[in-house]
Amino acid sequence: MESRTMLPARTWTADLGSLPKRDVWHAMARGLRCRCPNCGEGKIFRAFLKVADNCSACGQDLSHHRADDLPAYLVIVIVGHIVVPIALWIETNYAPSMLLQLAFYLPFTLGASLLLLQPVKGAVVGLQWAFRMHGFDEGRPEGVEEGTIAKMKITATK
Repeated sequence: MESRTMLPARTWTADLGSLPKRDVWHAMARGLRCRCPNCGEGKIFRAFLKVADNCSACGQDLSHHRADDLPAYLVIVIVGHIVVPIALWIETNYAPSMLLQLAFYLPFTLGASLLLLQPVKGAVVGLQWAFRMHGFDEGRPEGVEEGTIAKMKITATK
């Protein structure tokens, strides 16, 4: 018979780091205004879609964000929910030429997408900060990834 000796697995949970809760709505609203989710004063972007490494006002480390493609997907959904009903309404009631429709819908879609992309990305970064996702949790022990088992040692003896 084989016996295994296992060290207790050390998994990071919210109980290990009892830090004060962060207000999700305030953090997202600050991100929508392209401001730091922590203080609401410093700028969150250093370029159009490049998030600054640190807040210029409070020094909050913002380099841990992982917005990836979520802001683009959200912008597609938002703009699509605006453009498609308008296009269907105009097409069914007025039936303008295709060239006229493209002359309106394409610039409107492009402009709305570019205008919304930065605020939506800021809101996603604010959401991640408020939920302490990725590296935004200063209470997590070093070397322990979020929701993973740190180290397991298994030895088998006969």
